[in-house]
Amino acid sequence: MTDAAATLGATKSRVDMQNEFVADLMDVIDTGVGRLVDADMNEESTRLKALQTQQQLGIQALSIANSNSENILSLFR
Repeated sequence: MTDAAATLGATKSRVDMQNEFVADLMDVIDTGVGRLVDADMNEESTRLKALQTQQQLGIQALSIANSNSENILSLFR
């Protein structure tokens, strides 16, 4: 009876250790996934800012080009 109780206690201890390991593993995986999502969001934010900057530069270039052509036309008037 004592041997059976010792075996049962050892088995329970191993199961508890496995449960703790799985819980820790799930926490680490959740943290890793969260970091990946944050990294993706940062990358997309950076791309968006770059595209917005390109758009602003394009608009400014068109504005400069239009103003220069108007200045040239005013010389011929």
